[in-house]
Amino acid sequence: MLKINVDLVNILILHQFPHWSHLAVRPVKNSGHDNRTFHIGDHMTARLPSAKCYEQQVEKEQKWLPILAKHLTLPIQKPIAKGEPTSFYPMKWSLNAWIEGEPVQNVPSLDKGLFATDLAAFLLELQAVSAEGGPASGEHNFFRGGYLTVYHGETVAAIKKHADEFPVDRLMNIWRDCVSTSWHQPPVWLHGDVAPGNLLVKDGRLCAVIDFGVMGIGDPACDFAIAWTFFDRESRALFKKALHTDEHTWRRGKGWALWKALITFEGDKTSNAYQVIMEILNEETR
Repeated sequence: MLKINVDLVNILILHQFPHWSHLAVRPVKNSGHDNRTFHIGDHMTARLPSAKCYEQQVEKEQKWLPILAKHLTLPIQKPIAKGEPTSFYPMKWSLNAWIEGEPVQNVPSLDKGLFATDLAAFLLELQAVSAEGGPASGEHNFFRGGYLTVYHGETVAAIKKHADEFPVDRLMNIWRDCVSTSWHQPPVWLHGDVAPGNLLVKDGRLCAVIDFGVMGIGDPACDFAIAWTFFDRESRALFKKALHTDEHTWRRGKGWALWKALITFEGDKTSNAYQVIMEILNEETR
């Protein structure tokens, strides 16, 4: 496994951007899974893919983030430079501007209702940007924006595997309903990983959105999964209302949340995946 640490980043900076080699390198507290992130001084970060399957995200972010930023009110990830593969780190990587803010999961006194409306406003603004020429759903973003049925086999297998923890028939009915429709409108932009670690808060309000590695164009339903993975019943209702979305797209969003929770639960039973699955089940009985 590739060892990505401060020493590696220091060497990469020294070799490729020596004019910044005097800046201190230290890990970012919430580094992420697809990429490892490090502070470079006080105003930049280095973002290194953790595996080859994530490398193509670098070019995509370098190309599209500056374009999207022109149309968005809130700050998003801002590329500064692109690093090239070397013999000791064989992938492209990026330098980005540091954005101040606290990941939303670290804000215990958050008004989730207000945050829900802030997030919905951002997503609607993102969807309104012209999608012409944007990256369609595919392997580069693990099919975000595409047909949810791509994960049908994986989801069904996970449901059956956890028959001792969850009611198989009820989950299967929910899943079948979630995948029974598809997006028939023109493609729109989607972030692809609207998760608490990628949503920054300042003074109780959404202040920035980061980590666009799995962005693309297509069906925006995957961006709505946070309704079940983070919001409670009341803030979820406010989120849905503020999005002005149709019922089919909303339920596909639930499907994305269910798929993710099931595969996460399989690998990490200490996560909140169990609570997400139970919330989806309980919602269906209300």
